[in-house]
Formats: sequence, structure tokens, C-alpha cells
Amino acid sequence: MENRITVKGRDGEFAAYIARPTALPAPAVVVLQELFGVNADIRKTCDELAAQGFIAIAPDLFWRQEPGVDLDVTSEADWQHGLRLYSAYDRDAGVTDVRVTVRTAVELPDSTGKVALLGYCLGALMVFITATRHKVDAAVAYHGGDTEKYLKEVGGLAAPLLMHLAEEDEFMSKAAQAQIKAALAEIPSATVCSYPGQRHAFSRHNGAHYDAAAATLAHGRTYEFLKREMRNRCS
Repeated sequence: MENRITVKGRDGEFAAYIARPTALPAPAVVVLQELFGVNADIRKTCDELAAQGFIAIAPDLFWRQEPGVDLDVTSEADWQHGLRLYSAYDRDAGVTDVRVTVRTAVELPDSTGKVALLGYCLGALMVFITATRHKVDAAVAYHGGDTEKYLKEVGGLAAPLLMHLAEEDEFMSKAAQAQIKAALAEIPSATVCSYPGQRHAFSRHNGAHYDAAAATLAHGRTYEFLKREMRNRCS
């Protein structure tokens, strides 16, 4: 299928959704999922990034456990399914998968060779961990739970980072958010944006806590950041 590619890694092959912009070649953005897999929300996010001029690639992070996960955020059974996958997810193996997806993006015939990471929740955590351990050109993280547990690795962060935090996030305590802000304040290339009154996943399409104004603001900041950083690093 035109919107599917296969990523080949040392440990095996896995699928990824891909959306391409009209104008090519273009820089790429690797989009990392929440606990619901590469579902309708993530695919729409990729399509929106393509409309902004990026090649967007969303790898199946759960392929080692259950390939092809595509869960509905309105289903309680799907939530529980996703939480089980999340709890069992091997984050270090996940970094390997993200890294090989980045390599695949670099090698695409229509790619400029510049690659950013963008993720939500679990995916945002994986953005942070991967960007501290490996080279990417830019990184964007939306409300990445457990990020505070990996702040000891922040010294390895070389890429410009934009982090979005929901101040009333039920999965990220205010103390955790304060720790993240304090650690990233020491990194000149890192920017943290907080959204007062917002809860977890405030930018998820049709999500329970979706807030159009906050989502539009966050996405606008993300697009501006990606265009600036990917352009600067193409020169």
C-alpha cells in the first residue's frame, strides 16, 4: 500500500504508516504513538504533518508484542488492552526500533536526510529517551509520562527539543513537571510550553480532553519549531 512501508531492523521487520507531502524532497518526522498503536489519531497526525511539508512516518512500536495494534480511545476494553501493552513495553528495545526508523527515514529516496522525532504520551517519552541517546535533528514531546525518571540522561540531549506539558495532566504530577522544567532549564536548546487548565492528551483528535484552542496553539508552535529547525539544519 502507498501509505505503508516496512522498516527492517536487526531484530526483525515492522510496519509503519507514511504520509508524503506534495513537494519533494522533504525532511521527515518520525511520529511515535500513544498506547493505542498506530490508530486513526496518529494517522491523522501524520497526514497533517504531510500537509505542512514533511514526510511523516509512524512506526508500529508494539510490533514485538502484538503487531498491528489499532485501538479506539473511546473503548474501555481498548484502553485496558493498551495499558497492558504499555506496562510490558521494553523501552530500551523501543529506542532501537525508533533509531532504525530514523535510519529508514534518512534513506528514503524523497527525503532530504533530516529527521525529527515527535511523540505523544508513551511516544513522547520515547522521543526524549532516543534524543538523549542518539542523533536526531529535532525533537517534540507532548506530555510524556515518566520523563522525570530519565532526567539523568538529559546531558546527552544534542537536538533542539520542544516539550508540551498539560498543567492538570492526571498522568504527570505537578512535581514531575517541575523536575522536568528544572532539568531542561539547564539546556539552552530546550523549550518547555505549559498549558494551564489542560489535562492529558488535550491535543488528541476527538479525545475526551481535547481543547481546540490549546491544541491549535501547541500544533502551531510545533510546526513553527520543526520548520525552523529542519530548515536551519538543512543549510
